[in-house]
Amino acid sequence: MDWAALLPPAMFVSLIVFLLLGYPVAFSIGAVGLLFGFIGVEMGVFNWNFLSGLPLRITGTMFNQTLLAIPFFTFMGLILERSGMAEELLDTMGQLFGKARGGLAYAVIFVGALLAATTGVVAASVIAMGLISLPIMMRYGYSPRLATGVIAASGTLAQIIPPSLVLIVMADQLGASVGDMYRGALVPGLILTGMYVLYVLIMTIVNPKSAPALPEEARKVRGMALFLQALRVMVPPLVLIFLVLGTIFFGLATPTEGGAMGAVGAIILAMANRRLTYKLLWQAMQQTATLTTFVVFILLGSTVFSLVFQGVYGSDWVDSLMTSIPGGQIGFLIFVNIFIFLLAFFLDFFEIAFIVIPLLKPVMESLGINPYYFGVLIGVNLQTSFMHPPFGFALFYLRSVAPKSIKTTDIYWGALPFVIIQIIMVGLLIAFPALVTRWLQ
Repeated sequence: MDWAALLPPAMFVSLIVFLLLGYPVAFSIGAVGLLFGFIGVEMGVFNWNFLSGLPLRITGTMFNQTLLAIPFFTFMGLILERSGMAEELLDTMGQLFGKARGGLAYAVIFVGALLAATTGVVAASVIAMGLISLPIMMRYGYSPRLATGVIAASGTLAQIIPPSLVLIVMADQLGASVGDMYRGALVPGLILTGMYVLYVLIMTIVNPKSAPALPEEARKVRGMALFLQALRVMVPPLVLIFLVLGTIFFGLATPTEGGAMGAVGAIILAMANRRLTYKLLWQAMQQTATLTTFVVFILLGSTVFSLVFQGVYGSDWVDSLMTSIPGGQIGFLIFVNIFIFLLAFFLDFFEIAFIVIPLLKPVMESLGINPYYFGVLIGVNLQTSFMHPPFGFALFYLRSVAPKSIKTTDIYWGALPFVIIQIIMVGLLIAFPALVTRWLQ
C-alpha cells in the first residue's frame, strides 16, 4: 500500500482533530503543516526546500494592499456599531413597518441589509440588533424562534453584501479584483434579503400570532414627523454607502481607499450623534488590531500548511479527486459546495478561504469557471457557517446578548429555516450564474 498517498487527506483530518481539541486555529494550521513535513521527510516524499519560499510569502502578506482593506472596514463597522445608527434605524423602521403584521421582522431585515452595506462585520450587526430589537419583539408577542432567526440571518447579510470581509479574502485568494467581486455579489445579496422578507410574509399568513403588528399605543410617530425622522436617519448611512461602495463600483477608489473613507465617515457619524469618545476609539482600535492579527496569523499558518501540502503532492490528489467528479462544471460546483458546507461545521470562513480556496483554484481555472462567480457562490455558502447549529458564530453572538428567557433550542430552531433559504440561494446561483456574471464589466 502506498502510504505516502494518504498524507494529503490525513492532513485535513488531523487539522480538524486539532481544532476540535481546542488548540488555537492559526497555530494548529502551521503545526499540522510542520508535523506532516517531518513525516513526509521520513517517508522520502517531502523536501524542506519547499519551505524556502515561506519568507517571500510572508513579505508578500505584509505588503498586500488588498488585505489592508480588512482593518479599515472592521474599524468602520465597530465605530458604527457604537454610534447609535443601528438603534435609530431600528426604531424608525419599526415605526414605518409596525402597522403591518411582521412589521418589526421586516424592519430588522431592512436594517440588517443596511448595516451589512455599511459595516461588513457580522458580529457587529447581530449583537446590535439582538440588543435593541429582540426585547421589543418579545414584548409585543413575537415567536422566539422567528425573532431570533430573523435577527441572526439578517446579521449574516454582512457576509455577502459588500463591503463584506469574506469577499475581500476571496478576491485575494482567487487573484481577482475586490471591486468586481463586490459588484457581482450585490444582486445575490439583495435577492437573499428578499427571500428573508418572503419567508416572514409566509409566516404571517400561516401563523399570524407569530409576528403580530405593533399596537396603536406603540406607534408614537406618524405622518410627516415619521417621514422626516426616516429621512434624518436614512440619509447619513446612504451617503456613507455611496462613499464606500459607489466610489469602488465606479472605479474612483480602490477598496482600501474606500475603506479608509468609510472609517473617516464612521468617525464623523459618531461625532454627529455625540457618541465619539476616547473609550469608543480605543475599543474599536483594539478590536480591529485583534481581528487583523488573527487574520494575518491564520494566513501565515495556512501558508506553511499549503506549502507542505503541495510538497506531499496534495495538489495532484485534489486535482485527481475533483476532475474525476462526473458532471463537469455543475458536478464540481455541487460537490465543492457540499464539501464546504460540511467543512464549515469545523472551520471558520477565514480558514476555509485561506486553506481550501487556493487548492480549488487550479481545478476551477481548468474547468473555465469565472473566478468572481466562484467567489460569490462560495461566499453565500460560507454564510451558512454563521447559522447552522450547533457551531454557528451568529448563534453564539445572539445567545450572548439574548434574554435568559430565550432558550438556546429556540435560537437553533429559529435559524434552520434561514439556513434552508441560504442553501436554496446556493442552488439558484449554481443554476443561474448570470445572477453574478451579468453585472461584471
